[in-house]
Amino acid sequence: MLVTLILVAALLGGGAVLVSMQVSSTRGAAITRSKMSSVHCAEAGVVTARATVAASYAEWNAALAAGTEPSWLAALDHDLDDDGVADFAITLRDNDDEATNDLTRDNDLSVYIVSRCTKFSETPSEVLELVRFNGGGNCYQAQLGGCGGNANAN
Repeated sequence: MLVTLILVAALLGGGAVLVSMQVSSTRGAAITRSKMSSVHCAEAGVVTARATVAASYAEWNAALAAGTEPSWLAALDHDLDDDGVADFAITLRDNDDEATNDLTRDNDLSVYIVSRCTKFSETPSEVLELVRFNGGGNCYQAQLGGCGGNANAN
């Protein structure tokens, strides 16, 4: 009877260890899935803002000085899952473009779009993308890669 009791206790202990390992593995997989979704959410914010930021060069310095999401970016759709709640926040950050770096003013026509996912608070993610303003104007065939990416085909 004592041997049976010891065997049952050992089997129950082993089962408890296996259940604990499975619960831990499931929890780790859920955190990984949440982190991946958070990164995708932040990347969606960059994609949403890219064209608007590139087209709004005149507003960059005011947005950099404010340090918060400017109204012209807040007007974009921030709701990825249509639940009525914004899923990401977008701000601008100046790159290191001068000797005494003034983060409130752009000097080299380049800024970072910073998208922070707010949907997954337990696994926050932030994605940055450097955007450069090229000013538009005329495209010259023999200058800067040619027109349409044809590598200066003269």
